[in-house]
This record gives sequence, C-alpha cells and structure tokens, in this order.
Amino acid sequence: MQKIKSLMSRQGLKSPQESVPEIKSPVENFRIPSKEELRELRENPTDPQAEQEIINSIEEIYFSNDSFDVVEHELQKLPSVLNLHDLEEYRDKLKQQQAVVSKKVADLILEKQAAYVKELERVTSLQTNLQLAAVICTNARRQLNIAKEGFTQASLGLLANQRKRQLLIGLLKSLRTIKTLQRTDVRLSEMLEEEDYPGAIQLCLECQKAASTFKHYSCISELNSKLQDTLEQIEEQLDVALSKTCKHFEVGHYTKVQLAYRLLGKTQTAMDQLHMHFTQAIHNTVFQVVLGYVELCAGNSDTKFQKLQYRDLCTHITPDSYIPCLSDLCKALWEVMLSYYRTMSWHEEHDNEESTPASDGHSDLKTDDPNFNRSYVKKKLEHGLSRIWQDVQLKAKTYLLGTDLSNFKYDDFIFVLDIISRLMQVGEEFCGSKSEVLQESIRKQSVNYFKSYHRIRLEELRMFLENETWELCPVKSNFSILQLHEFKFMQQSRSPSVSPSKQYTSSSAAAAGSLFDQYQNGGNPFEQQTDNKDDETEDVLAANGYESDELEKSVYQDDDSDSDVPEELKRDYVDEQTGDVPLKSVSKETLKIRKKSDYYLNKGNTLILTNTTLNVIRLVGKYMQMMNILKPIAFDVIHCMSQLFDYYLYAVYTFFGREDMYESTGLGLISSRLRTTLSRIQESLIDLEAPSETSGSLTTTEERKEKVPSPHLSHLVVLNSAETLYGLAERVVATESLVFLADQFECLQPHLDAMMPSAKKPFLQQFYSQTVSTASELRKPIYWIVAAKAIDYEQMLHLMASVKWDIKEIMSQHNVYIDTLLKEFEHFHKKLSEVSKRVRIPFQVSNVLWEHCIRLANRTIVEGYANVKKCSNEGRALMQLDFQQFLMKLEKLTDIRPIPDKEFVETYIKAYYLTENDMERWIKEHREYSSKQLTNLVNACLGSHINKKARQKLIAAIDEPERLKR
Repeated sequence: MQKIKSLMSRQGLKSPQESVPEIKSPVENFRIPSKEELRELRENPTDPQAEQEIINSIEEIYFSNDSFDVVEHELQKLPSVLNLHDLEEYRDKLKQQQAVVSKKVADLILEKQAAYVKELERVTSLQTNLQLAAVICTNARRQLNIAKEGFTQASLGLLANQRKRQLLIGLLKSLRTIKTLQRTDVRLSEMLEEEDYPGAIQLCLECQKAASTFKHYSCISELNSKLQDTLEQIEEQLDVALSKTCKHFEVGHYTKVQLAYRLLGKTQTAMDQLHMHFTQAIHNTVFQVVLGYVELCAGNSDTKFQKLQYRDLCTHITPDSYIPCLSDLCKALWEVMLSYYRTMSWHEEHDNEESTPASDGHSDLKTDDPNFNRSYVKKKLEHGLSRIWQDVQLKAKTYLLGTDLSNFKYDDFIFVLDIISRLMQVGEEFCGSKSEVLQESIRKQSVNYFKSYHRIRLEELRMFLENETWELCPVKSNFSILQLHEFKFMQQSRSPSVSPSKQYTSSSAAAAGSLFDQYQNGGNPFEQQTDNKDDETEDVLAANGYESDELEKSVYQDDDSDSDVPEELKRDYVDEQTGDVPLKSVSKETLKIRKKSDYYLNKGNTLILTNTTLNVIRLVGKYMQMMNILKPIAFDVIHCMSQLFDYYLYAVYTFFGREDMYESTGLGLISSRLRTTLSRIQESLIDLEAPSETSGSLTTTEERKEKVPSPHLSHLVVLNSAETLYGLAERVVATESLVFLADQFECLQPHLDAMMPSAKKPFLQQFYSQTVSTASELRKPIYWIVAAKAIDYEQMLHLMASVKWDIKEIMSQHNVYIDTLLKEFEHFHKKLSEVSKRVRIPFQVSNVLWEHCIRLANRTIVEGYANVKKCSNEGRALMQLDFQQFLMKLEKLTDIRPIPDKEFVETYIKAYYLTENDMERWIKEHREYSSKQLTNLVNACLGSHINKKARQKLIAAIDEPERLKR
C-alpha cells in the first residue's frame, strides 16, 4: 500500500481519501505485508505456476462476497489436541498464501495503473461538478425565498381554488346525471302505466348507455343491475300488452307494441309470442264462455267445473243453454279471428314502409335492424292462419259433439246449423279452408238428428193422413210456397243457378265485401241470428174459406199482385198433354167453354190442397233449409223428401184408387210406370207386417225401422154414398192436392238439383221422371171409380136387351134406353154441380170424369149390341139412330170434343155390313173388342150374308190370339 501511495505522489495526485472522503480505497481491507514478508517474496524466485497452485489451495470461503470472521474461522478449524509443530506449519502455509495473494494484488494494481489514473481523473471532475451544483442549489433556494416574499400566498390560493372549482362543476354534472338515473324508475313506471312502451324502452336503453359512461362510480354498478331488471319487467309487461291484442285489436296499441319490440330487436320473438298468445286466447276464451254457462245452469258456486277439461265441460251444457252458449262461443272466436285478421292487415300496410315514425315525440326508428325480418313475419302470419282456424274448428267440434242434438226442436237445430254454417264461411274467408273438421262433425249431428226427425215426421204424416177428412184448406188464390216461413230463405236467391250455400254471402256480405271487412269496425256476424227471426205473419189463408166476390170476378183478369213470384210457382195444375198450363194463362175459348158449366167457376181460383198437403210442403221447406245450410247431407235429405211425396202418393192411391173390380177393365187406367212406382213405394217404404210379429233377423228389424205402416182411411170419409157421387169431393181434394204437391216439387227441382251432389243427381232425375210426374196419372183410376158407380150401366143393358133388333122397317124414333141413359147423365151433371159447390172441380177433373162416363157408356152400348142374338139391317140402322141421338144430346151436356170411344161404337155397328173377307181382316185389325163381342157379331151376321163355313173361319180368326198365347 505504501508503494501505491508513493506512486500516486509522484504523479501529483491527491489521495482519494483526501479529495473524496466518501470514497474508500478498494484495498483497505487488505493487511499490509511486513518487511520480512516482502523480503521473502523478493528472495524467493517467482514461479507463476507455483503461485497459481498456492492460490488454488486457498479455501473457497475466502473468495466469497459474504463477510465473516477469519480468525474465528481458523480457530474453529484447530484440532482438539494442539501440536505446536503442526500449528507452525499451518501458520507458514497461511502466510505463504497471504504473501502470494498480496503479490498478485500488487501485480494487478501495477498492471491497471493507467486505468486507475484515468478513473481517478473522472472522480476528480465529478467532484468539481458536484461542488458547482451545490452552488446552483444554494442560489435557487435564495431566489425561491425572494419569490415567496414577492408573490402572496393568496394569489396562488386563488388559482388553486379555480382549478378545484372546475373539477367540482364537472363532478356536480356527473352527480346530477346519476341522480336522474336513480329517479328514472319512477318515470318508467309512469310510462308503463300510460302504455308508452317504446318510450319506456328507449329511456331505459339511454339510461343504460349513460350508466356505462359513469361506470367508474361505485354506485353505478347497482344502478346498472336495477336498469336491467327494469328492462326485463318492461318486456314482461310488453308480453302482456301483446296478449291483449288477441281479443281486442287496436291499431295504436299494437303499433306501440311492435315499435317497442323493434327497439328491443326482438321482432321475430314477438311473432312467436303472438301466435302462442292467440292459441292460448282461443282456449281461454272458449273455456270461460262454456264455464260461465255451466256454472249458471248449475246454480251454485261449486268450483269443481273449473278443474274439468274443456271436452268434459262441454258435456255439462244443458239443452236450454246450448244455443246461447254456442252463439256466444262463436262471437268470442270471431273476435279472436278478427284480431288476427287486423294484425295481418297492419303488417301488410307497414310492410312497404322504409321507416316507422315514432309516436309521442320519440325519435324515428331505423328499419335496418338485423333481427327485423319481414319475410319471416309474413310467412309466420300466413302459416298461422290455418293453425288458428284449426284450433277454432277443434274447439267448435268438441262443443258440437258434446251434446246429443237429436231431441232438439227443428227451429233450434236449424239455428245451430246456421251458426255453424256462418262459422264455416268465416273460416273460408279467413284462410280459404273448406272446414272439413266442422263439416264432418255437423254432418254426424245432422244425420243423427235428421234420421230421428224424419222418422217422427213420417209417423206424424201417417197420423195426419189417417185423420184427414180431405176438406179444402182455404188459401188465397195467389198463394205461393214462398209465402210460408219455411221458404223465406229462397227469396234471398231467386236464381236456381246460385248455389244455396252461397246465399248468405250473396245477400249480406256481397255488397260490403268479406265478413272481416264488413265487421272490421264493429258488429258481429253471429249477432244477426236473434234479429232475423220471422217477424212477419203468414198471410196465406183466405177469409171465410174463399176469396171475396170481387176476387172471384177477376179470376181470369190479369193480376200482377204476385208478379214477384216465379212463374213455375204460380201453376195450379200441370196438363197431362203439354205438361205446362199456367193457371192465369187461360184462352178466351176455354173461358167460354168453362162458363157453360157453373161448377168450373165456383169458388173462383181457389187452390185445392189440404192441411196435410200444407204440412208436407212445410216439411219440404224445413228439409230444404237443412240442405241449404249443410250440403254434405243433401242426398239424405232429398231422399227423405222423396219419401214424404211417396207416402202421400201411396196414401191417396190406397184410399181412393185401389178397387180391384175396376182395375181389371183392360182400359189401361194404371200405366206401367205408375204401377212400377206404386210397387217400389210399397216394397221400400210401407211396412206390411203386423206389429206383433217379432220374428226375423236383426237386419229385417233395422229395415222395418225405416218403413212406415200403411195408412188407413178415416172412418169419417164416406165413399159409398150416391148422393155425394161416392165421395167425389174428397177424391178431388185428395187427388188434386197430390197434383198440387207434385207441381211444387217440379218448381223446386232446379233448387234441389243445385244442392244435390253430382254423383247422386241420377236419383233425383229418376224421382221426378218416375214418381212426381205420375201424380196426375192417379186421376184416371180414382175418378174411374166414381164414373163407374155414378151411372147405372146395368139398367141400360137390361133395357137394351128388351129391344127387338130384327125389325123389317126403318125406324124414325130412337129407343127408350137412350133417354134413360141421357137422364142418368143429366143427373150426373146435376150432382157434379152440387159437389162443385163444396169443392172447385178443375177443368181437367171434369174432363176426366166425363171421359170416363162417356167411355163406360159407349162400351156398355157396344156390350148391349154384342148381346143381340138376331139383328137385321134395319136393326143396325136403328142402332145408328140411337147412337146418333145419344151423341147429339150428350154434346149439350159436356164440352169434351171429340166424344171418347165414338169410333169404338160406330165401327162396331158398321162391321155388321162387312163381307166375309173384309170382316176377317177387320177382326185381325180390331183387337180392342172382346172375343165375346166379336163372336156375337159373327153370329148376328150368320144367315144374312155369312154362311156357316165362313162363320167357322171367322171364329177361328177370333180365337187365334188366344191359341198363340197358350
């Protein structure tokens, strides 16, 4: 160290300890070697390798940076038993190590002397700079003291306060904003009460945005949570508001709700929720309506009904409350469907708008919301139509089938059908549905009801017919079935081409568009039922049984009082030849002819029908009402209508036309078509078995349920009195009422044809061609019985038998039997006039009666002539004279031209003069005469101009058809 110091002194440098007291010498910790040690170092030659080995032998602890007590370390290393020699050796070793280290350090110092000097210069320069900095700091402190004394603390305080004020103003604004945010829940509640959902949502979103700005305040975190809860509460109330539109749609309310959902970005969610609410509204609505009626009828406050399912609840509806409940049910369902319809209309109107202006002063809403998908909304609404209508159908079906309607009154059942028909029309306009579910359910109820109803009506008809006295039912001359309440529905559509199922639409909704457009602003299509009851009274019965005298006088004058009645409904009868002779289109010639016989005009234009006829017509009207409302059962109804007509026709024939002794005349009184019709009716409709017979299979029993016992004529009707022409008045009323009924069926044919399914139309055509058209054919067999009994034809045969026909002189005076026969006809004419005072005898009836009488008389004449054994040419001339006298007098009594069977008599008389060959040919050509008549003719000619051989030949010609038949 001394050497180092000496070197430093030579360089003129101060000792570091002297210049910088804070800096310590890097070698101050080393002990300075003694002189002896230095001498030894100089004496011993230097061996670098040996020195390095000595340095390596030093313990590692001496090279560590940790400070430790060297002496204590070495002392601890001493053994427990000290040996002086070993200690000296160990001491010399330590000294040697120290000497080597010292020498090494000295060498290193000398080696780094230049760097040391340079570093020492830097230290000196640093010392100078530090002294300068100390001076500057001293001056600065002095200047600061001067500034402190020159500027007052008040000025600096003012600046500080101003800065503090600015900070506090900003803080106050933040606090006010926070205070406003804290109070927004009150305003949000007010807006929700006002149903300003868009404003509430917009305010809540703005508050959330503002809260995010002040999120560094600890109170804002709680406010954020509160705003989120408020927003969820708004969504819940918004969902409730959306559900309210399902029952009562209001444009302003729905606009606010949609605007609110669009602000939330949940337009599609709103559509899903809306359809769910509509489904729930349908269920809740029908359940509450039915539950109200069930509890009302139950008369107690028992809550057990509220726990029932809707299907079970419908079974508790009483018959008295069934129709009011159904009406209210349909009204409630209509409100739901109308709300859906108006919802779709709202979306259609707003679909093309680029933006929806906000209401109540709120900012405009952009339409570029990614969640707002118009296509989705449109498809969802379109698909919802059929879904909602299906729910409505199922609810209505469950209600319909929950009660047995078979015991309902007819008007009540028609009321039910009309309501369901209107509901189906609503469904067709709502979504184009054909309402198969409703149609099937109402078809089941209708078929069930109609079978029971028709069976009862047939039994009633049998009872009416058996108690019918066949008196005239006095109706006005301009009577039309359209005047009956049962046919009022037909006045809605006069044209047969209009489908009856569309009549309601054409009458009420056609002028105002669809039902939804018509009732969009109020009203209900199901409210009309109670208002449309027939408030008019029927004016069809004539005063005192017939029209006034003035009306009788104007029978054949033009009458426009019923100009609104279809022409086919004005007929009184249908002519057998033309099929169309309207009552009011009567020619002048016919009038003149009719005026000759007073019984043609008695009671003027009075229609001939009975109470039973009127009841059948009313039944037909009721049946048609049912078809008009429910076309699927049209065939069943028309088939039952045909049974009503069949039974009436069969009863009239059974009562007045079934006389075996007169049916076998060979005159074709009953046509093959009529005979086939009567056989069909008897086989399919008439139960001929005794009620007590219980034997037979189940199928036979079921078939008998569909049949009706044959009716029996009332004992009050007398048909064997000559004074009443054997019940002619009753026969006329019965037969002509049947013809009148057939005319009404003819008028209804276009309407029935329009209702009948295409596959079943052949049945309707067959019914009209083979049954309805045969009604007028019953006149012949029925009036034939009167004609056969009214005149004593047997007496005439006896009178003719007493006449001598083989006279030799030509007589100029006719025989007495002609006068007797004419007296019989005059008496018949008088009786006919008397009967006409009770019942108007139509022109066709009088013609048929006279035709039958004349025909029977002529055939009786031929039979009388055929009974003549001997006859001369002069006798034949007398026959012609008698017959001509008969014709001349007869033409004054009747208007029939030509006289029936005139040629039948004349041809028979003239055949007497034929030669053998001519007579043979004549016999073959005239098979209308009986074999007896032809044989007697040949026998009468024998001896005059026909010999026995010729007679045998002619007899053989007469018998030839009989042989061929065998």
